[in-house]
Amino acid sequence: MESCCSTCTKLSSASPSHPCIADSRGFGRKFTRNSLDHQLLSSSLPKPFLQVNNARNTFLYRRSSSRFPSTASRGIISAEAWDFGRFLKTLYFFNGPPSPAKFVEFLVEKLSGPSPKEPVKAMETSGIVLVAGATGGVGRRVVDILRNKGLPVRVLVRNEEKARKMLGPDVDLIVGDITKENTLTPEYFKGVRKVINAVSVIVGPKEGDTPDRAKYSQGIKFFEPEIKGDSPEMVEYLGMRNLLNAVKGSVGLQNGKLLFGFEENSLKELPWGALDDVVMGGVSESTFQIDRTGGENGAPTGLFKGVVSTANNGGFTSIRTRNFAEPEDLSAYDGLELRLKGDGRRYKFVVRTSSDWDTVGYTASFDTVGGQWQSIRLPFSSLRPIFRARTVLDAPPFDPSNIVSLQLMFSKFEYDGKLNPTFVEGAFQLPVSSIQSYIKDPVTPRFVHVSSAGVTRPERPGLDLSKQPPAVRLNKELGFILTFKLKGEDLIRESGIPYTIVRPCALTEEPAGADLIFDQGDNITGKISREEVARICVAALESPFALDKTFEVKSTIPFSESFTVDPENPPQEKDYNIYFKGLKDGITGKESLEQSPVPV
Repeated sequence: MESCCSTCTKLSSASPSHPCIADSRGFGRKFTRNSLDHQLLSSSLPKPFLQVNNARNTFLYRRSSSRFPSTASRGIISAEAWDFGRFLKTLYFFNGPPSPAKFVEFLVEKLSGPSPKEPVKAMETSGIVLVAGATGGVGRRVVDILRNKGLPVRVLVRNEEKARKMLGPDVDLIVGDITKENTLTPEYFKGVRKVINAVSVIVGPKEGDTPDRAKYSQGIKFFEPEIKGDSPEMVEYLGMRNLLNAVKGSVGLQNGKLLFGFEENSLKELPWGALDDVVMGGVSESTFQIDRTGGENGAPTGLFKGVVSTANNGGFTSIRTRNFAEPEDLSAYDGLELRLKGDGRRYKFVVRTSSDWDTVGYTASFDTVGGQWQSIRLPFSSLRPIFRARTVLDAPPFDPSNIVSLQLMFSKFEYDGKLNPTFVEGAFQLPVSSIQSYIKDPVTPRFVHVSSAGVTRPERPGLDLSKQPPAVRLNKELGFILTFKLKGEDLIRESGIPYTIVRPCALTEEPAGADLIFDQGDNITGKISREEVARICVAALESPFALDKTFEVKSTIPFSESFTVDPENPPQEKDYNIYFKGLKDGITGKESLEQSPVPV
């Protein structure tokens, strides 16, 4: 709403000619006049009247559209009749009237003078990094690196006692098991923006191991392996599915979340209703409908259209959604994107985080280009807290995790007394084909997964298994460990979450710092330190060059040699972007399996 106080002003009059006071001829009657526009809207627009304190109200009125009745383009004309029935219909649609107490409060504020100009508060965001498998060899190192960088960390572990002993008593943790979906309550992941997943099926020596898994840490070639605990299918595939489902809402989708529009031949609807200046005594009128062929290339689109008039001190039309049954959590995103066909005018988009009817709306204005389809991005950080066209300086920061309703508006009014420079009275229409959230560019990975080299190699045609690592040779005996790791990777690639998949070769306890080889296509063998893999994972979170990449990595040190670091002269820290920049999209190593799928 723009200035609902005018309704209060009119209602305060005791004049029997006031439109909201019943008389002997009926309640809120209207005088006869042709509709402003019979063709554009399904219902007729209100008709002229308005007498306040028995004085007829007149004003200068400029007609700017041929859709208005053909009278002089400028002259003294009568005020318009207020449609009290449409006013009630509007309130009914939105489940209740504005608060009278807030009307009075607004009037007191208005009479007391303008508020001092102060900067609008900036939006606050959270950015927790979740580490799954945080007590493992790679996971605990990831936690240490993130902490040293001063980043907020939350860990997902199965054993709380072990985690607190290893990571500290104050660690922010979730006790859950990715193989058990009911332990991954979505509430646990609120505030999580990025994930490093180091969960892996447990492989150990058949003859047993020490409590700290010393034999395992030496490398798989030094013992005869077997699966300990849950199967590869449960951990690497079903567990991956559970984890992705649990974090998807908090980390976000690369292409955004669709709120309104057509997707795969189906319509994602919103409960739109007209909210025009009738709520303040005006006569403007709008509607929202689906045009099945009015979109780009003849596709369907939504259509916001109507007639706007400044009669009765009005001057805005809008469509607003009913309050959502469940608030939308868009905290993983940076803003909203509207796909629309412009008409050269300036519009407003309003987002509300309160279920109250008459409350602050976080608002952004945007300009359109006439006759062109365009994408309008409205960053959440640009939204201004507005109440009846005035900035609310002490409003709380915008909370994208609790979006309750949306509103699209064409208005004469801007903010704080300013006017819309593109405003003209008359008919308008704005096709809107979609509204969705977006992640700002450059997009960086939100889900980094530690997989394994060799996942595409079992039963690869022409492969000499004798030259392959034990996990490749023993894939079947180990419960198809690599096959299910590959299936888990596929779930990530298909999830829509921005990702990086790191496939290390054999993991060692050696220090980081050796020269590295990054490769794609799943062909290399070798070794790499767990510390190095942890550093690569953390670096990938911040690199747009790692986005949606799958790669293998090893050090240049052969198995026959040990790698050590002189504490007095440590190697220089790597810029992993140098490696990420050389990676290509779409290479997974599965290309060689297209004709020879691995049976499970």
